[in-house]
Amino acid sequence: MSVVAATGASREPSARLRIRLRGAVQGVGFRPFAYGLAARYGLSGFALNDGEGLLLEIEGARHEDFLSALRREKPPLATIDSIDVERIDLCGDSDFSIRESAGGRSHTRIVADAATCEACLDELFDATSRFHLYPFITCTHCGPRFTISSSLPYDRPQTSMSPFVLCADCARDYADPRSRRFHAETIACPRCGPRLDVDPGVIVERIRAGAIVAVKGIGGYHLMCDARNETAVAELRRRKERDAKPFAVMAANVASLALFAEPTEAEFDLIQHRARPIVVVKSTGTLAPAIAPRLTRIGVMLPYAPLHHLLFHAAAGFPSGRNWREDVNEFVIVATSANPGGEPLVVDDEDARRRLSSIADLIVGHDRAIVVRADDSVAAVVDGAPAFLRRARGYTPDPIDLGADGPSVVALGAHLKTTVTVTRGREAFVSQHIGDLDDAESVRFFDETLRHLLSILDVTPEAVACDLHPDFYSTRIAEEMTLPLLRAQHHAAHVAAIAAEHVVSGPVLGVALDGYGMGGDRGAWGGELMRVDGPTWTRLGHLATLALPGGDRAAREPWRMGLAALAAIGRLDLAERLFPDAPLSAKIAESLRRGMAAKTTSMGRLFDAAAALAGVCLEQRYEGQAAMEFEALVEAPRTLPGAFALRGGVLDFSPLLSLIATERPSPREAAEFFHGAMIEGCAEWIAAASQAQGHSRVALGGGCMMNRILAEGLAEALRLRGLFPLLARAVPCNDGGLSLGQAAMARAAFAAAEREKESAACA
Repeated sequence: MSVVAATGASREPSARLRIRLRGAVQGVGFRPFAYGLAARYGLSGFALNDGEGLLLEIEGARHEDFLSALRREKPPLATIDSIDVERIDLCGDSDFSIRESAGGRSHTRIVADAATCEACLDELFDATSRFHLYPFITCTHCGPRFTISSSLPYDRPQTSMSPFVLCADCARDYADPRSRRFHAETIACPRCGPRLDVDPGVIVERIRAGAIVAVKGIGGYHLMCDARNETAVAELRRRKERDAKPFAVMAANVASLALFAEPTEAEFDLIQHRARPIVVVKSTGTLAPAIAPRLTRIGVMLPYAPLHHLLFHAAAGFPSGRNWREDVNEFVIVATSANPGGEPLVVDDEDARRRLSSIADLIVGHDRAIVVRADDSVAAVVDGAPAFLRRARGYTPDPIDLGADGPSVVALGAHLKTTVTVTRGREAFVSQHIGDLDDAESVRFFDETLRHLLSILDVTPEAVACDLHPDFYSTRIAEEMTLPLLRAQHHAAHVAAIAAEHVVSGPVLGVALDGYGMGGDRGAWGGELMRVDGPTWTRLGHLATLALPGGDRAAREPWRMGLAALAAIGRLDLAERLFPDAPLSAKIAESLRRGMAAKTTSMGRLFDAAAALAGVCLEQRYEGQAAMEFEALVEAPRTLPGAFALRGGVLDFSPLLSLIATERPSPREAAEFFHGAMIEGCAEWIAAASQAQGHSRVALGGGCMMNRILAEGLAEALRLRGLFPLLARAVPCNDGGLSLGQAAMARAAFAAAEREKESAACA
């Protein structure tokens, strides 16, 4: 397609340049941006999308001004990885055009979804605009990208907007270089675009009346209810079969957050990021208690889709103008993923009617398909910077720079909080959060995510990586791919993930503190001190073992770990007094006396043991509940002399467990002593290994590092000892980041094997 010439092009050009841009340069308004620059500087030429990214040719006297502005003023959603410039022969063309996209193998990428921009919001609430109150308003600077795209290059026919034929007004905007929607592939209006099933005013009325409403959004359905209505929130828990795991809430704007939360300045910044993640902040306790039972922090987010803004507009009484958008709005809603019983997020309208009819009183869909499901991302500010608890909408598929080119590999994660990673060149693309591979729906989601990521990146992997555990679904898929296979030890992959995102080359010292991962001896590991070097690793130390009575059941019933702790300190005589309501405590205590249980080094199970001994949590209704409730009690960690022992690389907290069991401090005191001991004990443990190994940088990984008090306290304690802690930033520290570490290890292994082949061939 040729667009009308940019006026004022130079008739006597002095040079013609071919410019190749790589990175996130499609779907971000880069072609119209280049068109505007060409008009500004009187240049002719063209712009087109292709498999490499964006190709420009410019001709005229002010080509250097164009290049400077290109680097300085790029579109807000664009990321330029490289700009290659070549001087070519003059063509003498008289205008600047946008050409049809070129095919070929794709080496570019689609950007992540972005929250509605201010310019679109102004139009959304402007009664004179043809987009007034239209729930699908977008432009080149905002709206869905990844979740509506089936393939590259990013053009309307490759998105779920393809069924919607542009009306005359939208077609005119699309072709008009003066319009913000010039070549905006998601452009639509009430005449020609998607339609919502239910009016926003009706949705608000139902929520205020206590109803639970399922609403189709950008990456899937939300379940919404009034966050101030305890009865409604409790009913949502009952219907969703989510007894205690905290819900996220959505507020109209930053001013409204003060009604129920106390974000720090850094948290305010993160909440307002264009991805609009859920951010975990301090709660004031003024919303329904059932939102986050027994926790002091709450997940909050701001509206990111036009429909969300329309809901708050309706709640405010349909005011005119724009001032209301900054005013405090008392309407606060629970906005949780619509996935019954831990299944994947619902994205399809028919599927919503099938799976959500027993949960929602009203189901609100629309006719724009969601191609790629993506949960809301969840983040927190840890040690002064953002860290992910879950990475998905708004961030996926933004790549992670690995620092150097390497073979293309695919890594399939583990079993819990699964993600998939594909590498291409120097970049790693980590999929959106998939979840636990416990049911058929989750397995299908895993399969579709793997296929889509490989397809959209146009990658043929040269190797595959998976967890060491032979029984995981992800392991079986890796084995079926008939590629060179690396089975990455779970905790080594945690350390490797952090090393990869921080571009650490060579060996790295690290700890992986989590719930479970199969060890090199096939045992249940989870508190590991390691040296990782490419695909190889060495276990330097671990936490002292505790019994694991009942195996996996011990993770769901912390009282079992409490008994294991009593066995470790030789005080099983306290079992009946501390756990009188556990019907099997006497029987399990006897089996522990005989040494019949398996053993674990897990930090997660150590948290469970301490929380159980302190009477904080005896049964878990969601993963990590005991540790989260224990953390919530802490006002400040306390040091306790003699709380741990360090012998030959084994860190033993038996003295601390003995104090909690026998001296019976209050739950808050127990939590503060425990966290203080964890920080000091781990810091001493790591410092000793650092001195022995000669490494000053330390990767801190594993799911237990989601504990903000532990992560911040340990990082500071290591800095005081002259060490440099590395925390997970680009991916979660939990198993959601595991596939990145597996991919890094597989790349290193494959590259080493290729070097060996070359050496053998030359010998």
